[in-house]
Amino acid sequence: MTSSVPESEPHRIEQAQPELYQGQFGPFTITAHDRREVIYYRSGLAIAALCFAIATALIFIQKDAPWLGTALSLLYGGFVLALGGSLITIHIYLASLHRLLQIFWGIGAIASLAIVLKSSEPLAIAVYAHPVLLLGVGFTFAALTGIFFKEAFCFNRLETKLLTPIVPLLLVGHLLGIMPVGVEKTFLGLWAVLMLVFACRKAVQPIPPDIGDKSVFTYLREQKGQRA
Repeated sequence: MTSSVPESEPHRIEQAQPELYQGQFGPFTITAHDRREVIYYRSGLAIAALCFAIATALIFIQKDAPWLGTALSLLYGGFVLALGGSLITIHIYLASLHRLLQIFWGIGAIASLAIVLKSSEPLAIAVYAHPVLLLGVGFTFAALTGIFFKEAFCFNRLETKLLTPIVPLLLVGHLLGIMPVGVEKTFLGLWAVLMLVFACRKAVQPIPPDIGDKSVFTYLREQKGQRA
C-alpha cells in the first residue's frame, strides 16, 4: 500500500523555505529574527518620535503650566529609552559606526541621569536654562542625528536630509546663545513634524531594505577574523 502526499503539501514545503537574496558577496536569506529586529528598530523610532512630538506640542500649548517641566522630563525619558532600543537593533554595515552611535547614546543618557539626580529643576527646564548642559545631554541627539544621516544616505529620504542639519543647528545655536527664540521654535516644530513623518514612512516601508545586504555583514566579519 503506497501513501500519497496531499496536493497542498508541496506548496506548504515550498512556502516554508526562506527566500534567497543575491548579495554583493554571495546569496543570503532573511530570517524571522532579522525581521523582528527591524520591527523593534522601527517601533523604537515611532515611540521616540511620538514622545518628542507630544513634548513639543506641550511646549507650544502649555508653556506656562506648572507641571510642564515634569511632563517633559518623563517624555524625554521615554524618548531616550526608545532611541536606545533602536540603536541596539539598527542594521549598519560599519560596526565601528554602530558602536560609536551607541556610545554617544550612553554618554547622553548618563549625563541626563546625572542632571536629574543633582539638579533641583526638572531635566528639560535645567537644560534649557543652562545650555552648557547640552555638552553632555547633546550626545543623545548626536546619536539620533547619526540615524537620520544613515537613513538619508541609504534611502534618500527628504525628511532625514532636512533633519540631519536641523538637529545640530538647533542644539549648537542654543548652546552658543546665537539663535533667536522664534527661530528655535520654528526649528523645534520642524524637527517634531519631520520626525513623525520619518517614523510613519518607516512603518510602511518593506522590511528587507532595512536589513540590508547580509553578505556584506558576513564579509566584514570574515575580514575582521582574518586580521585578528
